[in-house]
Amino acid sequence: MEFYGGAADKIHGETIPYLDGYTVYTLREPHGVTGHIVPWNYPMQIIGRSVGAALAMGNAAVLKPAEEACLTALMFAEIARAAGLPDGALNVVPGLGAEAGAALSSHSGVQHISFTGSVATGALVQQSAGANIIPVTLELGGKSPQLVFEDADLTEALGFLVNAGIQNAGQTCSASSRILVHASRFDEVVAAMSERYEALTVGPALNDHNVGPLISARQQEIVLGFLEQGSDLQIAATGHIHEASPDTGAYVAPHLLLCPDPNHPLAQKEIFGPVQVVIPFKDEAEALKIANGTDYGLVASIWTKDGARQMRLAKALKSGQVFINNYGAGGGVELPFGGVGKSGHGREKGFEALYGFSTLKTVAAKHG
Repeated sequence: MEFYGGAADKIHGETIPYLDGYTVYTLREPHGVTGHIVPWNYPMQIIGRSVGAALAMGNAAVLKPAEEACLTALMFAEIARAAGLPDGALNVVPGLGAEAGAALSSHSGVQHISFTGSVATGALVQQSAGANIIPVTLELGGKSPQLVFEDADLTEALGFLVNAGIQNAGQTCSASSRILVHASRFDEVVAAMSERYEALTVGPALNDHNVGPLISARQQEIVLGFLEQGSDLQIAATGHIHEASPDTGAYVAPHLLLCPDPNHPLAQKEIFGPVQVVIPFKDEAEALKIANGTDYGLVASIWTKDGARQMRLAKALKSGQVFINNYGAGGGVELPFGGVGKSGHGREKGFEALYGFSTLKTVAAKHG
């Protein structure tokens, strides 16, 4: 919110050289009313990067929070009103997706929809908004790979390899759920990751475990169902649910699985839980084929000291963000974020989000 507040007066049009006797310039104008359907996994962050950008461009925002996590949005609205935001600038409408979400995405008075969530629901939102011919920003998830080459600095990479998969109990659209490792380093990387996994504890968040609970019992069932699908895969290591954790908690121990087949369902589908698969590759060409071999394209990471390889792969990877010798870069709001393929389209964060929440007008003045 601070970033977009500071950016509000820094979006400029441009003048365009044209025919003699003309002055041509562009204006960035708000859409009007923008709708925002946000998920449960990072409610405050996604409200900030979505609603913040829309308000900064002069839109009025209607926010539909996830039914599993609506209290954040309601508290945010209370704070916004106390801070002096005008009535009507921010409107929060809690409710079920099939009711409140559907009503918002199909409403004729809404001029732009921003949705973060599942591919299936995103398709419905886009279809619904399409009837009104309005733009839609979709951020739908991923199956993000980290590519570990033979010259990678494993000491530097190890924390990123593990943490990017278990953060928020794996309930992260940009989670790194696929670890692709050069065959010459495969056993070494698996051993190092396994040692980390075996030290992971799972339990109530207030007790500061490495991994907390999943959002709900339903999500727990989904993740456990994926693990059943992967029963044919070798388990390299697991974390441990702490003995003092309540039986009613939606806990799943982190699983590190060896996956020689990159087309296995667990290497293709978004699990949204603390599950990572490790896949071997023999050379750069195979690594690229595997990395690009899913329906998603949100985030990717390259671990190599070879500068030429870094540049080749950064261009060749089908991904909205590519990180070289890191993963996530701290999640900075300055960095445009979004995907390709079934990871969605449009961009959140950075100035690109401001462009998305505005429309461009061209003014051509003839003055002789």
